[in-house]
Amino acid sequence: MKILSVVGARPEFIQAAPVSRALRQKHHEVLVHTGQHYDYRMSQTFFDELGIPAPDYNLEVGSGSHAHQTAEILTRLEEVLLRERPHLVIVRGDTNSTLAGALAASKLHIPVAHIEAGERSFDRRMPEEINRLVADRLSDLFFCASKTAVRHLEAEGICANVHWVGDVMLDAMLAHHALAQERSTILKALDLSPRSYGLVTVHRAANTDDPERLRGIASALNAVEERVIFPVHPRTRKAIEAAGVQFKERVQLIEPVGYLDMMMLEENARLIATDSGGVQREAYFLRVPCLTLRDETEWVETVEVGWNRLVGADREKILQAWHTFTPPGEHPPIFGDGHASEAIARLIDAWLAK
Repeated sequence: MKILSVVGARPEFIQAAPVSRALRQKHHEVLVHTGQHYDYRMSQTFFDELGIPAPDYNLEVGSGSHAHQTAEILTRLEEVLLRERPHLVIVRGDTNSTLAGALAASKLHIPVAHIEAGERSFDRRMPEEINRLVADRLSDLFFCASKTAVRHLEAEGICANVHWVGDVMLDAMLAHHALAQERSTILKALDLSPRSYGLVTVHRAANTDDPERLRGIASALNAVEERVIFPVHPRTRKAIEAAGVQFKERVQLIEPVGYLDMMMLEENARLIATDSGGVQREAYFLRVPCLTLRDETEWVETVEVGWNRLVGADREKILQAWHTFTPPGEHPPIFGDGHASEAIARLIDAWLAK
């Protein structure tokens, strides 16, 4: 059977690696890179490091407003779908690539499988929340990373073909952890020792597009009493410059890093502060305390079990938690056992055989 997989952003590249390996044992996979992340450090480096097969198509949509980017993907992806006529389209997560992939396939009456279905922040100001809601309404197969996601779908009346499989990002981390330890030189390059620094990522529009929130986060980082490593997303760098934000010397802004280097930065940090859903989960996998720089999170289990704390962009909340937050000893397997990809492949096999 022919399966077309859509990827376009960092979490999707990471998820694609183990799923592609599992699918290609029995099926012909056509991999489409939308070009939503087009910078080498945000895109090709992940293909190189994770051994993801070269994309069969790169739509090269580049940056733009949500409407422009989604429309470009939709237009260009439709041409690929008409040419390839796959039996199933796989979309992932909550990006514009996810939304456009689900729309393009469903308009052509091609079944859609959504990996990471059912996650909800319940904040429709987030473009990602709109993408999730629409993708789930258009999908036929639902693969959930958490049991909470299954309950969210049930509450929305989506009960058929819903499966809790665990998180494929955990699969990827387990598969590449030893390689990261062997190959990454980022700690040496930055002169870092384990547990001697905080790691920060900021890229969500709610933070980058709101100068007051960005200044609140920056003010907190300038006040913490330890070294901070901050890989800066290209959009975030532009927002920092536009807002006139200045950082003290111990807050070290670096260029985006690849998957293996990021894993080592995460694993060896004393604390992670982020607005990224993927980094929240990676912090949990690696048992590193996490502060989420948002007012809500889709990954509520990480908060409920005590390894993640919501601090928003409030300077005092960030600072208080930065110096006092300590997770409990318990660390339950809320994201599965690291074999989500194999489960997805088996379920797709069974579904296509009907």
